[in-house]
Amino acid sequence: MSLRILVTGGAGFLGSSLCEALVEKGHSVLALDSLFRGKTSNLASLEHHPRFMFIQDDVRNVEALDGCVEALGGVDVIYHLAAINGTKWFHDAAHSVIDVNINGTLRTLELAMAHEARYVLASSPEAFGEAEHQPITNGDPMSFSDPALHQRHSYGASKYLDEVAAQHAARDGLDVRIVRPFNAYGPRLDGGEYGQVVAMFFDAVVHSKPLKLHDGGLQTRSFTWIEDITDGFLKAGLLDQSSTGEGLSGKAFNIGSGEEISILRLQEKIISLVNQDVNWTSPLPVVEVSKGYHGDAKRRLPDSSLAQSLLGWQDATSLDDGLALMWRHLCQ
Repeated sequence: MSLRILVTGGAGFLGSSLCEALVEKGHSVLALDSLFRGKTSNLASLEHHPRFMFIQDDVRNVEALDGCVEALGGVDVIYHLAAINGTKWFHDAAHSVIDVNINGTLRTLELAMAHEARYVLASSPEAFGEAEHQPITNGDPMSFSDPALHQRHSYGASKYLDEVAAQHAARDGLDVRIVRPFNAYGPRLDGGEYGQVVAMFFDAVVHSKPLKLHDGGLQTRSFTWIEDITDGFLKAGLLDQSSTGEGLSGKAFNIGSGEEISILRLQEKIISLVNQDVNWTSPLPVVEVSKGYHGDAKRRLPDSSLAQSLLGWQDATSLDDGLALMWRHLCQ
C-alpha cells in the first residue's frame, strides 16, 4: 500500500537517503527543509520523480506544515528528522539548537495528532548526555554537565525532551516510534568545520588539508553506514507491528554498529585505505593533534538488541567495507 509520508529535514544527510528509499518503495514523499544544513543537491535523484515533492520552509512554521499535508492530500506517516545538528553548533548556537529541536518536535507532534499519522522521531544517543554506562541501553540514566561550563548539551538535552514529548503523545494514543542513529556516515556527509569526523578526515585527504585529531583520538564511536541507518528508519516507520506481533508504539530503537573504534584507529584506517589506492597520487595529509569540542563523550556504543529483536534490523556493513565504499564514491 502506498503511503503519504512527510519527511522533515528531508534534504539533509539522513533525510535525503530516507526520501530516496521511501520513494523506491512506492510511497508518496514530501521533504520539508529550511536548507540551513540540507542541500537540494542531496535530492537530485528525485527532482523529477512523480511521487516526490520538496518544500523549503521552517519546521516550526505551522502554516508550512499544514501546506505539506495539503500538498500530499493527507498524511499517513511523519518522519521528523529536522534539527540543528553538527557538534560545533551545539556550543556555538545553543539557543537556536534548542529552539529548532524542541519547537520543531512539538509542532510536528501536533500535526501528527491532528491527522492521526504515525510519527517517527529521529532522536540521538546524545539524549543520554555523558552516558556513564556502555553500551547505551533504554533505561540508562541521562547525565548532563553544568551548562555554565559549556552548552554542548543543548542538543542532547533537547533530544531528551523530544523523547519526553513523544512518549507523552504515545501515552495519549498516537503511534510513535523513536530512532536513535549512532554516528551515521556516507558520501553526502558534511566534511566541513561543522561536520562529522569520518567526512572531515576524508575531506582533509581530498583537499590536502591537515587532518585534525581531537584530544589524541582516544574517544571511541560506533560508526554506522548510511544504508544500515536508513534501513532502521524504514523498519521503524513502516512496520505495523514487530515480527513477534508486539506493538511498536512508544518503543525507542538504537540503530548503530556494534563495532567500536577509537578516533585514532579510524584515522589510521582512512590513511591506510588511501595509501593502498594506486590511483591516488596526492600527498597524504599531515596529522595535527588539537583540542576537542566541549563535553565530547569519551565512548559511544549502542545496545541495538531491541531493534534486532523487534524490527529484524542488523548492522550489515562493516566499517572497513563502508569506508571503502565512501572513498570510492568520493574519487568518482
